[in-house]
Amino acid sequence: MDPEILRSSFAVVERRAEFAVKYFYSHLFRCSPQVRGLFPLDHPGDMERQRDRLFAALTYVLERLEDPALPGYLRELGRDHRKYLVEPEHYAAVGASLVAAFAVVAGSAWNAEAEKAWGEAYGAIANVMLQGAWEAQHAGEPPWWDAEVVSRTRHSEDLVVLTLRPHERLRYVPGQYVSVNVPGLPGVWRPYSVGNAPRADLTLDLHVSRVEDGVLSTALVRQTREGDVLRLGAAGGGLILRTPVERPLTFIAAGTGWAPVKALLQRLDATHEARLFLVARDTSYLYDRSAVERLQARLPRLAVTFITPAPGRPRTQATERLLTALGNRAGWDRHDVYLTGPPQLVEEVGEALPALGTPPDRLFRDLLPPAAEGRGRPLGAAEWLLERPRPNWHNPAARAPDA
Repeated sequence: MDPEILRSSFAVVERRAEFAVKYFYSHLFRCSPQVRGLFPLDHPGDMERQRDRLFAALTYVLERLEDPALPGYLRELGRDHRKYLVEPEHYAAVGASLVAAFAVVAGSAWNAEAEKAWGEAYGAIANVMLQGAWEAQHAGEPPWWDAEVVSRTRHSEDLVVLTLRPHERLRYVPGQYVSVNVPGLPGVWRPYSVGNAPRADLTLDLHVSRVEDGVLSTALVRQTREGDVLRLGAAGGGLILRTPVERPLTFIAAGTGWAPVKALLQRLDATHEARLFLVARDTSYLYDRSAVERLQARLPRLAVTFITPAPGRPRTQATERLLTALGNRAGWDRHDVYLTGPPQLVEEVGEALPALGTPPDRLFRDLLPPAAEGRGRPLGAAEWLLERPRPNWHNPAARAPDA
């Protein structure tokens, strides 16, 4: 396959992203109606979100065609897609409709070379993803884990911590996430970080903040009760402690980004030097102070700073106050830094840390898209082109060192 042909033709298609996705789904559902259940397009904004994810995923792959790590990413993606009950024939159907959509949208920029390149590229991608799915199945890994809700702790009207007990052991490392599905919402999965290190009783905590128009988060916060059974996808992500822990550690967590940081802190012992900055949009979202106090009692070298906006000030002031607090600390060149929370805050703080002295290879940021499913009003086609959204697709290896 020719990477330049792939990238140049995709650049043309990307300028008509809205039409490309609509044509793709129309072609797919008309020619292969059996795959309709794999694509949740039943709620407002679903088409726009699928568009964003599709083009973000394609961009991710095209930027890494020569990267030796790409096959590993694709195998993980194939493993993760087992939870959608995707079969080999589904891959073929999607590939045929994708090429058909690109051919129509690209117009005169599409030719025999482009069609050949995309056919070969998609075939290679599908084969590697199927290999990952086969490896997981051969290892005895289920498509998903059923997990019973054994407790539900409500911290505010829109914030709960759900404790789940999977019916089978679900292996994960502190800092990783699992994708979550409510059986009443088929095809709708969202990633949530696990808020604890592995326990002997196999239970795990999910910190869930409800977002406006968020179908799954609303179901989890408002409707889920003890005794309900949820589905969990395989654990993924690389926001894990680099071992052995040889340097001081800084953790910066905003909102429910506290969940993976809490799990990471549970791995430390009393000898580790660490500092924690906990950021919240208001005091009600500093919801787990008792757990912080228990960690401080066990970790005497852990320094904690709570940051919220001043009373009556907008929530964005929390980021300003955080940046001020970080600037007043020293020793950034010695620390490994773990940064989690809403994408906008992670991006802004992540850009500021190198200027404070954090080496880029010691900054580990949470690149996972938020569990929020809605963003108020979907972006129109022109708006999407002028202000492209951040990538919002489920990447099982989305948490990685910031290179």
